[in-house]
Amino acid sequence: MITSTQIKEYARSLGFDACGICKAEPVDTDNQQRFRDWLGSSYQADMVYMARNDDKRLDPTLLVEGGRSIICVALNYYPDRKQPEGYPQFAYYAYGKDYHDVVKVKLQQLFDYIRLVEPSAGGRSFVDTAPVLERYWAAKAGLGFIGKNSLLIIPKMGSFFFLGELIVNLELEYDTPLNLSCGRCTRCLDACPTKAIVQAEVVDANKCISYQTIENKGELSASVIPYLSNRFYGCDICQLVCPWNRYSRPHSTKEFDPSQAFLDLSYDKLENLTEEEYRQIFKGSAVKRAKFGGLKRNLEALKQNRE
Repeated sequence: MITSTQIKEYARSLGFDACGICKAEPVDTDNQQRFRDWLGSSYQADMVYMARNDDKRLDPTLLVEGGRSIICVALNYYPDRKQPEGYPQFAYYAYGKDYHDVVKVKLQQLFDYIRLVEPSAGGRSFVDTAPVLERYWAAKAGLGFIGKNSLLIIPKMGSFFFLGELIVNLELEYDTPLNLSCGRCTRCLDACPTKAIVQAEVVDANKCISYQTIENKGELSASVIPYLSNRFYGCDICQLVCPWNRYSRPHSTKEFDPSQAFLDLSYDKLENLTEEEYRQIFKGSAVKRAKFGGLKRNLEALKQNRE
């Protein structure tokens, strides 16, 4: 029988920065209600998929038949090389290759190892591609705690991490959630220019710059545009002001390194960017989620603020 220690050691050998394990079971009553209240307030904006499959989102055993354990992993994406400050800014997570693909490959390698040691193992991997409350489970698995900005914060490491999960049919040794919180700190709430963090751990996507510049497929909200500054694709403000991120260190995953063509995207270059150049620069990138038209829309909004 494979052990939790073996799984964690192999996860680290694959480059994951943290790995924890918790029991697969229904989400606790309080957090089920918090999620339903969030939906009831329409804080999901036009992300209608958030309201689908709520039974599976709130009970991972419905996602994987016979699922008993959730193996949670975290992969650092904090960049070493960054865009010039005066350029239209992309959120750090979008600097390199699409994290869905990168983390998925590593999770598959971890799953292959588990099945090599324990042939009876079955399950599925998830990287933000199914109704899984990933931050909730990562906290249950002891990776970190959920901060007031609703992100997972890993002590002495920060919050610039991608998360992934393996739900497996094995009984394993489980980790204990951390007894930590943000305390009285409200830097993220105070710094958010649109006040999208309406209360601790609750984000209204309608007001969120990340939602508006990435997920929103229509016109940008007129109430958000004046607060964009030079945030072009996504927003890292609530992370950059977080005291825990003083511990952030550059990642070691080469796929997340930005290309020089990406780093050179000034206002002028984006203004003259062709669709062919867009496809070349963002091949295999999460940025393609906003599509070429979405980037041009965002640029027009930033230009309004510069006039």
